[in-house]
Amino acid sequence: MTDAGPLNAITDVAGIRVGHTTLTEGRARTGVTVIVPPALPCFAGWHRLNGNGELTGTAWIDESGLLTTPIGLTNTHSVGVVRDAIVASLARTGVWLLPVVGETWDGVLNDVNGQHIRAEHVDEALRTAVGGPVPQGNVGGGTGMVCHGFKGGIGTASRVTEHGHTVGVLVQANHGRRSRLRVNGVPFVADDIPLPGRDEGAGSIIGIVATDAPLLPHQCRRLAQRVGLGVARMGGAGEQSSGDLFLAFATGNSGIPTGEIDEQPPLTVQLSMLADAYITEFFDAVIDATEGAILNALLHAETMTGYDGTVVHAFPADRL
Repeated sequence: MTDAGPLNAITDVAGIRVGHTTLTEGRARTGVTVIVPPALPCFAGWHRLNGNGELTGTAWIDESGLLTTPIGLTNTHSVGVVRDAIVASLARTGVWLLPVVGETWDGVLNDVNGQHIRAEHVDEALRTAVGGPVPQGNVGGGTGMVCHGFKGGIGTASRVTEHGHTVGVLVQANHGRRSRLRVNGVPFVADDIPLPGRDEGAGSIIGIVATDAPLLPHQCRRLAQRVGLGVARMGGAGEQSSGDLFLAFATGNSGIPTGEIDEQPPLTVQLSMLADAYITEFFDAVIDATEGAILNALLHAETMTGYDGTVVHAFPADRL
């Protein structure tokens, strides 16, 4: 197993900032999380394990290989609000924008049709985004999420590759079945703790990978694919009604001129590329960090009572 970075968080990748806005008053059990790369655009790629979900902006990532905005995470019915707010926050750049916003369904605990997320909540998450330790569990976009029948939410972890590069993963974990949950490969049994009442396996997970290595878009896509192996280690299966969408971006070639921001970009651009002979260690890091991020989401989340009285219990960490 690869070693964790000093924070065991996506912010171990230099320059990355994470911000949360959390709403838990009235009928709201929801929020928004933003991930802000140190410089944009940067190379990126994405992968769909199962497609009952949404991750906006991926058509342009497929076409260009570029991530051009911060990444937002929220609930299913607030994707449009978060997307538009990111556009408004970057409008001063004077370019067209296709923001990346991912979602998972928090309707077990949150009044998801209440449209509680507003533009000012996105602005707050962007304004307060910082490096350093990342709050996890019932925060931001993960506030109302359920994971393997326990309270889920935001989780993050990092790993350092054999040759010294950092790989960080942040998940919004709202997926999985209690019966399939594994920790370090061992089935986790907690039959005495009530399930939250929704169909098991009906949730989703968004996974965001960041690395400081000089990866090209096709290599980022390969890293994004490996998130699914970390999900599987914890017992996730990409069920029929699950939305399992993963994106990886690399800061090693960031600030790439595109012509949309630069009036006269250079005719050619010098890039670095990790030799594919070394990419397997990045696969290992993604898998290990994803597994760690999901477990951290469970370990940090606290029991929550929903807007209608539904209770989702915290993961019983003492039983590990």
